[in-house]
Parts: sequence; structure tokens; C-alpha cells
Amino acid sequence: MKIALLGYGKMGQIIEQFAQNRNHEIVLKIDEHSLDQLTVENLRNADVAIDFSTPHSVMQNIEICFEANVPLVVGTTGWYGQLQNVKDKCIASNNTLLYGSNFSIGVNIFFYVNRMLAKVMNPYPQYDAQVEEIHHTQKLDSPSGTAITIAEGILESLDRKDEWVNNLVDMGEQVANQPNQLLIESLRIEDVPGTHTVIYSSEVDEIEFKHTAHSRAGFALGAVIAAEWLKGRKGFYSVENIFEFNN
Repeated sequence: MKIALLGYGKMGQIIEQFAQNRNHEIVLKIDEHSLDQLTVENLRNADVAIDFSTPHSVMQNIEICFEANVPLVVGTTGWYGQLQNVKDKCIASNNTLLYGSNFSIGVNIFFYVNRMLAKVMNPYPQYDAQVEEIHHTQKLDSPSGTAITIAEGILESLDRKDEWVNNLVDMGEQVANQPNQLLIESLRIEDVPGTHTVIYSSEVDEIEFKHTAHSRAGFALGAVIAAEWLKGRKGFYSVENIFEFNN
């Protein structure tokens, strides 16, 4: 496949390596210094685009990919408030988009088990639930898209929680969450691996379920696999469509 990389930072560079190792060709690389190269004409040289840009630029990137009729994998987070609008436009214009807060195989297994664990814990109200996410200080959004996906998976089945709230610890944004609110605590620390933990605590014990990413490699490989999966498909998808854990 011929791939356009929208966002050529650390993640984009790792994606490039995996794509080339799988015999794909990178035909366009867009970073903050080459935004003028992001045109419909240039995009049409690609079979698929992969976006790991910024929350500020992702919506414009989606629009231009739709205009070029180029399938798009979106790994950027921080834009999900526009999700329904993007889905409607994607379907109406007969385009193709796949999004996900995390493309790592391990994290998607984590997502699935997290939903199953919430179902198991639902009958036991003595256990309060909480999500903790730790990332490097350069991460732009809080909470992480992965943490939001985890929280939404819990809210699907845990009747005692009906919304999540975020506490950005290092910025002093302390949140006094109510019993019906699922707390997501976000920490930003120099040079740490991305870590997500689900905690169920009671007066007598505590259960922790954790995923730690040792590198960006799993995320990058998953994004390339997602681009391969999109070949020949039309429509609006999430990364969950790639995995068939229920089968």
C-alpha cells in the first residue's frame, strides 16, 4: 500500500518503520514544517492515510481526506466531541474512516477484559471504582483517549457510576467526585511509560488491573495493521471492529 502519514513526530516515524518492514511505501509525510504539502492532489497518491497529528489539526485532516476520498486511520485523540458529526459526514460522502484511542493489541485485550470485569463487579457495590493514567509531560490531552475508553467500558456495566470526571493531579485540578462519578486521575511525569490502571477498592481489599506500554511500538504496529484492514472497505469503524474477542 501507499501510505500518507499525517503527523510525522515520534509516533509517525515509528509507524514509517513498521510500514516499510511490511513492504508498504510512504508517499507523503506531513509535519508542522510541511503543512503546505497537505493537498487533495498529494493525498490522492496514497491508498490510505494514517493520522497521528494533534487535537488542533485532526479535524482539518479528516476533512481533506474526505475531499480526496482517501481512507483514513485516526489515532489522534482529543476530538471525540465531534465524533457523531464526523461519522455522519463519512457515511454521507461514502468515505472510510477508522478511529481508535489505542491501536495496541495488548490495550485492546485490556479494553475487552475491562468491560467483562465491570460486569463481574456490578453486583458488589461495596467496591468503588477508579481509573488512573500516567503519561509523559508532553502529552497534550487529559485524560488520555485510552483512559476515556476504559472509563466508558466501565460505565456500560457498572450501574453505580453514570459519568466520569477527571483530576489532573500535577496541575492541581482536584476534583471532589460524587459517588455516581467515576474518577479518572491523570498524572504527567517525565520519561515514564504510558500506564493505565483500573482500581476497585473496598474497606477490606483492593483489586488492580493494569496495562503498561514499554514503548510506542505496539501502538504503531497496530495502526499499520488497521490501515491494512481498511483495504476494500467503506464506512465508519472503530478499532474494536478489527478484533473479534467475542468469537
